[in-house]
Amino acid sequence: MDTPKNSIQFKLWGRYALFTDPITKMGGERCSYHIPTYEALKGVVKSIYWKPTLIWHIDKIRIMKPIRTQTKGTKPLKISGGNDLAIYTYLVDVEYQVLAHFEWNMHRPELINDRIDGKHFQIAQRTLLRGGRQDIFLGTRDCQGYVGPCQFGEGQSYYDNVDEIAYGLMFHSFGYPDETGNNMLVTRFWRPVMKKGVIDFTRTDDRTNIIKEVRSMTTKKFGECINFQKVENEYEIITMHIGREDGKL
Repeated sequence: MDTPKNSIQFKLWGRYALFTDPITKMGGERCSYHIPTYEALKGVVKSIYWKPTLIWHIDKIRIMKPIRTQTKGTKPLKISGGNDLAIYTYLVDVEYQVLAHFEWNMHRPELINDRIDGKHFQIAQRTLLRGGRQDIFLGTRDCQGYVGPCQFGEGQSYYDNVDEIAYGLMFHSFGYPDETGNNMLVTRFWRPVMKKGVIDFTRTDDRTNIIKEVRSMTTKKFGECINFQKVENEYEIITMHIGREDGKL
C-alpha cells in the first residue's frame, strides 16, 4: 500500500525514557508514564522535520517491547542554585512504531505559498533516513532517542496477544495559539487504551478530550521581511556585509 503524501511511519527506540505529567516536573521526584504521551511523540516528529506551515498529528503508536521500569537516584539542578538528591523512575529499553501525518496550519495564512505537500513529504522522508534534523529525546533531554523508517505493523510486538489495557486519565498534549487559533495555552487530558499493543490517539480537537486553560498566549508572526527574507535579499545583505569587512563600502 502506498504511503499518503502527508504521512510518515518510523521506529523510535532508546535505552531510557521518562514521559511525565507536566505537573510533576516542578518537584524533585518523577515517575514515567508506562506509555509515551501525544505531546512527547509530537516533539519527536518535529525534531525529525517541522515548519510553521504544517501541523503534525500522531495517529497511532505500537508498543514493541515489554514495559519495564528502573529507579535511579539523580541530582537535578535547582532554579535557586545547587541540587538535591531525587528519585527518578525511568522506562528501560523502549521501542515503538509510530504513525503520524501532517496537515496545513490554516492559522498561518501568511505561509499559504509554502503549502506544497509533495515537497514537505519528500523532505520528511529524507530527513527520517538520516535520523532527524535535531536530537531526539524520549520525554526528557536526559533520555536520548533514535529514529528510523519502518512499516507500521511489521514485526512482532510483546503485546500482540494482550486484548486490552486501560491506563486511566493521562496527559495528552498542549494546545498552542498558532495551532488552535485562540490566544490561550491549554492542556489536554484523555483516557488511552492499548489493544493488541496498539494505541489510537484522539485528535487534538476531539470532544472527548478534557481541556484546561493555562494562561494567555499570543501567536508568533511569520512573514517576508518580518523574520525571513527572499534568497535574493539575503544575497544582497551578505554581499554588503562582506564589502564592509573588506573596506570596499
